[in-house]
Amino acid sequence: MDKAFSIGFWSAVARFILRNRTLLLILIGVITVLLASQWKYMRFTYTEANLLPDDHEVNVQYNKFLDEFGEEGNLIVLGVKDTALFTPANFTEWNLLSEDLRKAPEVDLTLSIGDLKKLQKQKDSEGFELVPFIQDTVFTKENLARYKYELFNKLPFYNGLIYSPDKSSVRTAIYLNKDIVNTSVRKDFIDQVLVPRINEFETKTGINVYTSGMPYIRTLNSQNIIDEIGMFIGAALLVTSLIFFFFFRSFRATLISMVTVIIGVMWAFGILGLLHYEITVLTALIPPLIIVIGIPNCIFLINKYQQEIKNHGNQAKSLQRVISKVGNATLMTNVTTASGFATFMLTNSKLLKEFGAVASINIIAIFLLSLFIIPIVYSYMAVPKYKHLKHLNKKWIGRFVKWMERMVKEHRIAIYVSAIVLLCASIIGIYNIHISGSLIEDMPKTKEFYSDIKFYEAEYEGIMPLEIMVDTKRKKGE
Repeated sequence: MDKAFSIGFWSAVARFILRNRTLLLILIGVITVLLASQWKYMRFTYTEANLLPDDHEVNVQYNKFLDEFGEEGNLIVLGVKDTALFTPANFTEWNLLSEDLRKAPEVDLTLSIGDLKKLQKQKDSEGFELVPFIQDTVFTKENLARYKYELFNKLPFYNGLIYSPDKSSVRTAIYLNKDIVNTSVRKDFIDQVLVPRINEFETKTGINVYTSGMPYIRTLNSQNIIDEIGMFIGAALLVTSLIFFFFFRSFRATLISMVTVIIGVMWAFGILGLLHYEITVLTALIPPLIIVIGIPNCIFLINKYQQEIKNHGNQAKSLQRVISKVGNATLMTNVTTASGFATFMLTNSKLLKEFGAVASINIIAIFLLSLFIIPIVYSYMAVPKYKHLKHLNKKWIGRFVKWMERMVKEHRIAIYVSAIVLLCASIIGIYNIHISGSLIEDMPKTKEFYSDIKFYEAEYEGIMPLEIMVDTKRKKGE
């Protein structure tokens, strides 16, 4: 009864698709346009990925800290390790760099050599007063040598803050307005103000500036994610299209499949925008995932169609069987895959919930696109010729399948032993997994901002923020 129902159901689906092929293509086009209009709502994340649930103790404490003191990651640092800095022309440019950045509305304050204060004994009393460290407006070799000596030898308070412990480098601290740290304004400031001004300084002086700090790292890492989305999509399309063409040796079949998965990728971005989800390290994986899942769907459908054509040459009958026979199998595999990703929605992590929701929706979407587009497009085309079906006669594929069948039937003990060996190796590998709490662990090691991070780790023992909140149980913390 169930088998008869399944056959009847898929036969009805096949008739519906083939009888309404024009309407379905128009519907797919309209949905694609509507989802493309949602791309403008896509947002790229401006913070690091947080996989912990919102009600996790660590997140609760962190959010409480932000409520009390505001965003903590608002520091950008510019460092220089070059003795040529303490020359009149270069030192003037270094001070001008700090002054120009201080004028930007996104900056709360800067702390550079030109901003430093020092204690000086008052002449008319026994007290001390704070006076500017730099008191000259025109710099010469003589007064710069004096300032350099005094900074490194008589102002230990700035050790590790303005100059490195080994006195080989100096830096400028830039504190951004906390209200713009996790917004697009931060990116605009870094791209349009900070980086051009640093490049100008480097061009004029020939001195390399090391730039770091959480706002800067987050911005460049987010841009790296954006760049890698395009790279992953391009690589996935290239690899899958080459594999597809290797088996089918048909530009037409390859093109149809590529168009199908590209539409699936467009839908994926549209759904992200429609749901107003941020593009994070996880959601950035969805478009390549859709390509990798969508191509096998196309392979099953096209291969079955060509086999049916080879057997009897009736196009209508072939398309009917493609939908009714392959459609059921691909539905089960895609639903199973989608259900696996949907389990992420059962977690308490917002990031994982969003990833699971978008991934599962798009896996079902790419199944429907494959089921509709492949048979409909082929229904408008001529019956494949013999040259399009030659790949079905490849003997090496048949020999490979027969070898696997023989191994399963005649060498069961060898298969069991191999499986146990692999299982033991996997268990050993599990115990060799190391947990890392490093914020820079997943950042690209070849990027310039990563080498700048390593510079600050070597010179200043790092710049990542660590704040501690102490509750005194008293009013105003007294």
